[in-house]
Amino acid sequence: MQIYLPFLAAALYLAVLFVPSGQRTLAVSLSVLAWLVHGATLWGSIFSSDALRVGFAVMLSSALWVTVSVYLLENRNFSLEGLKLLLLPPVALVTVLPAIFPGTLIFLAGKTVMFPWHVAVALLAYGTLTIAAFHAMIMTLQDKHLHKLRSKPLSPRLNQMIDNLPPLMKMEKILFRLISLGFVLLTMTVLSGVVFSEQVLGVAFKWDHKTILSLLSWMLFAVLLAGRHWRGWRGKTVLSFTLSGFLTLMLAYVGSRFVLEVLLHRGLA
Repeated sequence: MQIYLPFLAAALYLAVLFVPSGQRTLAVSLSVLAWLVHGATLWGSIFSSDALRVGFAVMLSSALWVTVSVYLLENRNFSLEGLKLLLLPPVALVTVLPAIFPGTLIFLAGKTVMFPWHVAVALLAYGTLTIAAFHAMIMTLQDKHLHKLRSKPLSPRLNQMIDNLPPLMKMEKILFRLISLGFVLLTMTVLSGVVFSEQVLGVAFKWDHKTILSLLSWMLFAVLLAGRHWRGWRGKTVLSFTLSGFLTLMLAYVGSRFVLEVLLHRGLA
């Protein structure tokens, strides 16, 4: 049964795309059902009694599951219609990736009880900052289309999508809430990995590409939050820092695991 759940979740996500715009209740109900099946898939993939499964596909799938969670909550305040065409196709694709690239089992025997918490916080940090990056990309599209209104009208479909989004000021406030939460979680992840590496991860701390890229990502988000607080940064500067920080973090975690698991066919302990 477990092997079919990712494909069922993907099919449900894609089915939402074909729900007519007037049937909002049906679209939200299907989205929630897909999200629940997706969550059950992740639980069965990641957790077992004596091991955790970690890999680039599992991390991507977890991050986008958290993304769907946030936008289902935000759906109380604005329609999902303007976001579903941008969000649900990549979520459907990523949902089935763990079935194709299962990743590596990390056995918990001999590891501290803090290890699963470190992994959970890291996944939450990555998931939250993935939401922020996705949100920033939507804001970029929204800003470009709103500027086009001055020169020529939008197509009816794009115009409808823009109309279903909150104003840019509200979108920016949501973005900084996401970045602030993600930054706190990323700080906890980096500190536990750097300061308590041997106790939490069971290996001595070392300066590898993952550590350096993680710290670089942390610094980018720290500069962004400081610039927002002290300089009132907005607009393109905010979006550039957000996407740069996310891409750096993605290279640190998902990128390294993708290279090892898919290109080099090596597992990660």
